[in-house]
Amino acid sequence: MRLRTALACAVGSLALIVTLPTSAFAATGSFQYSYTGLDGARHAETLTDPPSGECLDLPGTAGEPGFAPENRTGATAVVFLDPHCEGDTYYVMNPGKVLGDRLKLRSVIFS
Repeated sequence: MRLRTALACAVGSLALIVTLPTSAFAATGSFQYSYTGLDGARHAETLTDPPSGECLDLPGTAGEPGFAPENRTGATAVVFLDPHCEGDTYYVMNPGKVLGDRLKLRSVIFS
């Protein structure tokens, strides 16, 4: 009887391990920001399910920095004024945080 119980526990544990989701490698959701294009018009950009732990230089921000970020992911985003997630000017955005036009950014990394 004990062998059957032990075997049932082992099989149950294995089934539980197999069905548990693996750790996320992406910040599920979207991250939006705006930038001023070469045409002088305001453009919006969206990163969908961006990778976690990887610095992303934001498209459209090589000349003028981007602005008005919206972190609609489930992860914390750290936005930087400088490219390559470098420099002393950065801001931590919790999930769901929406900021205005005054915050400038060129790169972001998600937790």
